[in-house]
Amino acid sequence: MAEGNRKPPVVAVGTASYHEAVAAMAACSAHRTSHALEDRDQTATSGSMEFARSVARSLDDSPRWLDCRYLYDAAGSHIFERICEQPEYYLTRTEGAILAAVGLDIALRTGSITLVELGSGSSIKTRLLLDAYCELYGSAGYTPVDISNSILEHARDELAASLPDVQVAPLNSTYDDAFPIFKEHSPAMLLFLGSTLGNLNEAESLDFWERVAANLSPGDYCLLGLDINEDTAAIDAAYNDAAGWSEAFTRNLFERMNRELGSDVATDAIQHVAAFNRERSRVEIFARFQRAQSIYIEPFNRVFEFEAGEQILTEISCKFRLEEIVPYLADFGFITEQIYTDSGERFAVLLLERR
Repeated sequence: MAEGNRKPPVVAVGTASYHEAVAAMAACSAHRTSHALEDRDQTATSGSMEFARSVARSLDDSPRWLDCRYLYDAAGSHIFERICEQPEYYLTRTEGAILAAVGLDIALRTGSITLVELGSGSSIKTRLLLDAYCELYGSAGYTPVDISNSILEHARDELAASLPDVQVAPLNSTYDDAFPIFKEHSPAMLLFLGSTLGNLNEAESLDFWERVAANLSPGDYCLLGLDINEDTAAIDAAYNDAAGWSEAFTRNLFERMNRELGSDVATDAIQHVAAFNRERSRVEIFARFQRAQSIYIEPFNRVFEFEAGEQILTEISCKFRLEEIVPYLADFGFITEQIYTDSGERFAVLLLERR
C-alpha cells in the first residue's frame, strides 16, 4: 500500500485526561489561545489604516464580507477568552485534554526537536507539550510566532517561570515572514493548533500548505489540531453560547470600526448569526443588520449602505473529516503518522511527518 494511502493509527483519549487537562490549563493561566490567523495589537496608526483598507476592500466585494483577523483587537481577544470558557465551547478544552494525555508519546515519536508555533497566542496548551519534551530530553526549544508582541512577551515570561528548561525565542511576525525560519531550526515541528486551519477557505488552505511544504525539510513534523465534530447541535451551541459572548464578539468588530475608523454603527442593531452549512461542512458566521444603516470609513471618506436584513460574512470555521484531510495532506508530502482524538471524537490532533 502506498504511504499516502496508508491508514494512520487513531488513538482515543479517555475522559480522565480531559478533566486533568482542564485543571492543568486553569492553573497555568486565565488566558486562552485565539484561533485567529493574525493577532492582535497593532499600532494605532498603521493598524487602523490596514484595517480601513481591508474593510473598504471587502465591502466592495459581492457578496460582502469582513476579514476575521480584525475580530481580535484587545477587546475582541478578551471576549474570545470568555467564549473559550463557556461550557458550550468544546474546542479549547478538548484539544488541551488530548495534548495532556499524549504529549509524551508525541515527544517520543519526534525525538528532541525545536517547536515552532504559528499564531501562538498565550501558549497555554503548548506548555503541556513543552513539559513532556523537558521530561524526556531535559530541555526544549520553542519559537512562538505571533503578530502581538505583548502576548509574546507575556508568554515568554510565563514560560520562564514555569518551565525554565525551555529556550524560548519569540518571533513577532506574520506567517509569511515566519516560514523561512523552519529551515534554520530543522529538525523542527510546526504547531498549528486550535483548528485554526478551519478559518481558511479552500484557496487560503491550498496556499498555506504549499508554503508549509516548501519550507519544512524531510523529517520535520507538523502537529495539527482539527475540529472533527459531527454533532450539529453541539456545533451550533458552541458558536451561539447562552451567555451571549459570541454575539458580543461579532458586535465588537463594528465597535472597533466606530473606535478606529470614524464609523457610527448602532451595534445594538447588529445580530450575530451562526449556522452550520452542512453542504460545505463549516460554520458560517454573519452580522445581520436589523435595520438600515451605513458604515462610514473616515480615512477614505467612503460610505457603505446596508438594508435591513442584509448580512455580512465575518468568519468561517470549517469542520474536517479524517478520511478526507489525510489524503489531502499527503498531496503536499505529509504522512499522517498518528491521529489522537478524544473519546467522543469531537477533536483530533494529527502528527504529520514531512517526506
